[in-house]
Amino acid sequence: MQDILLIALFAFLGAAAAGLLGALALRLLRHRSLVVSLTVVAAVAILAMLAGTLSVAWEMFLSPHDLTVVTIVVAMAAVVSLATALVLGRWVVARSKALTLAARTFGDGGSFAAPPEPVSAELAELTRELEATSAKLAESRERERALESSRRELVAWISHDLRTPLAGLRAMSEALEDGMAAEPDRYLRQIRTEVECLNSMVGDLFELSRIHAGALALSPSRISVYDLVGDALAGADPLAREHGVRLVGDGVEAVPVEVDSKEMSRVLGNLLINAIRRTPADGTVAVAAQRSPDGVVLSVTDGCGGIPEEDLSRVFDTGWRGSHARTPPAGAGLGLAIVRGIVEAHQGWAAVRNVDGGCCFEVTLPAAGS
Repeated sequence: MQDILLIALFAFLGAAAAGLLGALALRLLRHRSLVVSLTVVAAVAILAMLAGTLSVAWEMFLSPHDLTVVTIVVAMAAVVSLATALVLGRWVVARSKALTLAARTFGDGGSFAAPPEPVSAELAELTRELEATSAKLAESRERERALESSRRELVAWISHDLRTPLAGLRAMSEALEDGMAAEPDRYLRQIRTEVECLNSMVGDLFELSRIHAGALALSPSRISVYDLVGDALAGADPLAREHGVRLVGDGVEAVPVEVDSKEMSRVLGNLLINAIRRTPADGTVAVAAQRSPDGVVLSVTDGCGGIPEEDLSRVFDTGWRGSHARTPPAGAGLGLAIVRGIVEAHQGWAAVRNVDGGCCFEVTLPAAGS
């Protein structure tokens, strides 16, 4: 028993010395290729076995013949191990280089294409993560392009919409200043109208900037949808009368919601104004509100004749105003973008679909807790 313990001790000391040398070598070569590290690991295993054997032999536990046999066996094992480490290291390095080349496509604005060669489990997991990241980046780039396109359209439309009232204001003010205005009171009323239009546009821009900056501060309170819709209908009634459009709010349930009443009134007001302006005279704009499995759904249905299918996905984009025939007489196409921003700030969502003779805008809000 004592001889076995001595053999184990000397073998451990020899292997430990080889292991320490291997650890030092790995530390010094930690920035080199993976092939070098794998070769060092294989060499350490062989040297540990050889060092343990030689330390035992030096203590006369092995005969010279047995020592020669063991040394030859260890040498053959070393050759095979080192060759295997080199092959494995070169294979892993080749797969890593292929993965690196594929990952460089991110910087070129392209999509990630996984290398066709088989890889290890760890590299396969990394490949899947890179593919998922590539998909997310592609979606982000697409959103960025869409937003940039919307910004360019918005700047163009705002510039056009501002130029018209400003030119009118300049002409009317010059006429008043030169005493050339035959009816000064009418000019003053028109100036007031144009100023109110400009003020509305600036207010929409300010509201949209707050939404995009995440600075829209909500003050939610419990309110009945019936009261919310009633106030919105009362506010839109004069415009509806002016356009000869009938407002209908018979399908409204008294469902409680937790919302910022001021902001939600703006949502309903924007939807009603758009619906009234795009509904022909003698048409009807219907407002409804009811419970659903997803919460509370408020809908505004108009008689505009419908929206082209290719435009449905862009209705709530900033600056979208559809075809010329559907463009309202005033505004910069910000109303529906503001609607979506306010609704999403309430943890809800907005949608639109075509119905018989027009379209239906739906706003879904979380139901108030009991």
